[in-house]
Amino acid sequence: MQDCVTIYTDGACRGNPGPGGWGVLLISGKHEKSLKGAELETTNNRMELQAAIEALKALKRGCEVELYTDSQYVRRGVLEWLDNWKQSKWKTAGRKPVKNRDLWESLDQQLSRHKVSWHWIKGHSGNAGNEHADTLANHAIDDLLSEQT
Repeated sequence: MQDCVTIYTDGACRGNPGPGGWGVLLISGKHEKSLKGAELETTNNRMELQAAIEALKALKRGCEVELYTDSQYVRRGVLEWLDNWKQSKWKTAGRKPVKNRDLWESLDQQLSRHKVSWHWIKGHSGNAGNEHADTLANHAIDDLLSEQT
């Protein structure tokens, strides 16, 4: 692994559940790439997870990644809960099924390809990368809703 990439991810949802979107800003040297997507019926947590998955999937080869998210759910899930969930056959400490297991498994698969350092940033606090990802997520929702009319 030699390439180093900085990633900002964000998810948004109008209603929870409701229409949701995700946005990603990838930065490598002088190059930037934006990605976005949306679903009609989803949750904010699912969109936050989808953003991280899509960001890592977009990398063609293994990279060192500095990933910035405003989602404690995603960051803590990866750093604190994921290993225990896998060991306990995808049950929480309370023995309930892990929510969003499909996305956690997909994220886990992507994580095996990269060396990721996770960073939490406060949302809507003026961080340019986070604000860009948030704008992408909301534009994705707007685009999806305009297609429905």
